[in-house]
Amino acid sequence: MTGVVVCVAVLAVAAVLGLVHRRRDGRIRVRDKDAAELLTAGEIGAELGERATLVQFSSAFCAPCRATRRTLEDVVRMVDGVAHVEIDAEAHLDLVRRLGILKTPTVLVLDAHGAIVRRAAGQPRKADVIAALGAAV
Repeated sequence: MTGVVVCVAVLAVAAVLGLVHRRRDGRIRVRDKDAAELLTAGEIGAELGERATLVQFSSAFCAPCRATRRTLEDVVRMVDGVAHVEIDAEAHLDLVRRLGILKTPTVLVLDAHGAIVRRAAGQPRKADVIAALGAAV
């Protein structure tokens, strides 16, 4: 009988943790730590966008990274002056550590000067990316 109770409790905790993870995944947010960070064209390996830049940290075998790339490319086509830069997280570990990138995909929204104004860990929705660009421009 106690084994059944333990099993039910473990399943309930797992379900709650799964729902919390699902709700937070891909959500665009502001981090106080990011306020002091400024990224240059040399650090990201491409020119900054005229109005904003979407920097995507990806890894080779990341399926959500491919979907995120498509989403960000759609946004770039829709919004003038916005650039998309994809960075291989494994090849830029120093930058990953400095910026606190914990998972791929992670998307940073930079303003025209390279300041981080928003970030999303996980696959963001197109509408959320467009809304986040409003803070950058």
